[in-house]
Amino acid sequence: MKLLPVVLVLLAPLLTSCDPPLLPLDCSDIYNHDNSRPSGVYTTYPIGATSAVQVYCDMDSDGGRWMVFQRRMDGTVNFYRVWDKYKTGFGNAAGEYWLGLESLYHLTRRKKFELLVDMEDFQGNKTSARYSSFSIASESYGYRLQVSGFRNGGAGDSLTRHNGNKFSTFDRDNDRWALGNCAKSHVGAFWYNSCLTANPNGVYGGGAQSTMTGVGVSWYSWKGSNYSLKTISMKIRPVQ
Repeated sequence: MKLLPVVLVLLAPLLTSCDPPLLPLDCSDIYNHDNSRPSGVYTTYPIGATSAVQVYCDMDSDGGRWMVFQRRMDGTVNFYRVWDKYKTGFGNAAGEYWLGLESLYHLTRRKKFELLVDMEDFQGNKTSARYSSFSIASESYGYRLQVSGFRNGGAGDSLTRHNGNKFSTFDRDNDRWALGNCAKSHVGAFWYNSCLTANPNGVYGGGAQSTMTGVGVSWYSWKGSNYSLKTISMKIRPVQ
């Protein structure tokens, strides 16, 4: 009888090894493991077991499983940052944050993703834009954006103009504007063309900005160039 506890101790590692720890790549992996999980902050591993990052998972919008990689909601985080910060990420997943271009690259390299952009103005109006395909290239290619398959959710298409462009920050000018730096002139960072129809990483303002053309948190096809949105979030999930 005294041997039983010893046997159980020896068998314990074998019994538990049948259920390896979950290392989710994205919010879809978390949802598929337990579809009762609510929206909130979760730990994911976009690059591997040593790459734990916290993200906000939207488990409610249109079937859930959305992994938020960019979110503005109150202006508490400065988004006018250098290249290295946009590469690695910054902010807080419970509030405003940017996931990081390197994590985003590894995510979209391993799965096919669709994109949802949710936004709200200061009058409480909400809308969205959706794209059936979203990915970015590696840093050696400037994290070049590939987005297509626009499906109108009410906000209109302000992202297609940015398709095929490299990411730019004020210290890394990769845009197509020969006369200047779009990130500097629009006080943000994005896949600028020459220059933009969307500026989600711009200056957080209070709605209509008649004296601040094109520098706010904007989505031109919905509110134009002189309106800084109250909230905007960009989120991805694997294509089923």
